[in-house]
Amino acid sequence: MKGRSFLTGLLLAVGSAAAAIVFRRRAVRRRERADIYFADGSLISLVDGQPGADRVLRHARELLAAARSS
Repeated sequence: MKGRSFLTGLLLAVGSAAAAIVFRRRAVRRRERADIYFADGSLISLVDGQPGADRVLRHARELLAAARSS
């Protein structure tokens, strides 16, 4: 009986960890962001809600809409 309860607890812990990882990845995927690459190889990511990001994201949405329509 002791081994069975240990196995059940282990499966519950592994399942909970897997569910947490999936939930976190889905939550991150829903956020809009714009990655800006510079000539020197550096990168910044502007995430929805950051100061100044709304203007860049608006332009990015317009560019993507224009690219999809053509």
